[in-house]
Amino acid sequence: MRLNKYISHNTTYSRREADKLIKDGFVKVNHKVVKEPYYDVEKDDKVFLKGRLIKVKRGFTVIVYNKPKGELVTKKDDRGRRTIYDSLGSKFRHFIPIGRLDFATEGLLLLTDSPKVAQVLMESNLERIYKVKIKGSITPAIEKAMKEGLELEDATKGAHKDSKIKSMVFAPFYAYQIIKNDPKYSKLKIALSEGQNREIRRFFAHFNREVVDLKRLEFGGVALNALPVGKTRYLTKKEYDDLKEFLKNQKKEKNEDSKSKNKP
Repeated sequence: MRLNKYISHNTTYSRREADKLIKDGFVKVNHKVVKEPYYDVEKDDKVFLKGRLIKVKRGFTVIVYNKPKGELVTKKDDRGRRTIYDSLGSKFRHFIPIGRLDFATEGLLLLTDSPKVAQVLMESNLERIYKVKIKGSITPAIEKAMKEGLELEDATKGAHKDSKIKSMVFAPFYAYQIIKNDPKYSKLKIALSEGQNREIRRFFAHFNREVVDLKRLEFGGVALNALPVGKTRYLTKKEYDDLKEFLKNQKKEKNEDSKSKNKP
C-alpha cells in the first residue's frame, strides 16, 4: 500500500494532508525518514508519524449521511461552495464517500473509513433506490427504456457542462413505480443497479424531461428512514452483518474468478 494511502487509512488525516506530512519530513518508515508519498509500505514495515507508531486498523466504519441539496461531495471547492465535510465536521473528514450525489441531489450517502470497502461498494451492482420528480408525463417510450435499457452515443443532455462523458449505456432498471403521471409534473420511484455520472438526469433528459427533484432513499438495503436532513447515523448491527457477508462473498467470487483465469 502506498505510504500516503496507508496514513489516510489508519489515521484521521486525509491523503492530501498525508502528502504534506510526508514531504515535510514528519514520517518515518522503520525509523528512516521517507519523503516520497508513493513509497510502498510492506506488511512488516513500521510507520511513524511525528514520532508515534501508526497502528493498523483491523475493522471499518460506515456512516449514513442525509445529504441536503446545495452541498458538493468533495473535500474542497475552488468556488467556495459548501461541501458535505462542512456539515460532517472533523470527526468524519477522513471518511470516503461511496459514490456521489450531485449538487442538486439530496438523500442517502454512505461514507467509510476503508478505501477497500468504498471501492467494492462503488463497483458493485447493489440496488440504489431514488424518488424522482420530472417535468412532463411518463410516456410509453420512457417506460420501454426503463424496462429494456438504453444506449446513447450522445448522452450530454442532462450532464454537467464540464463533464467529459459523452456516450452512456443505461442498464434496465431493477424496478420502477409510477406515483403520479401528469402532463405538468410526474413522480416515480426507481431502482437502479449502477451509479453512473448524473445517470438519472441524462436518462430523462434524452426524452426531454427535466429532473426537478431527485432524492436517494436506499443503497444496498441501507435506507434513510427517518434520518433528518443534514444528520448522520452509524449502520445498525444487522446492516453491518449484511455488509460483511456481502464483502465476504465478493472476495470469494473474485478469488474464484482469478483461479479460473489462471487455469491452463
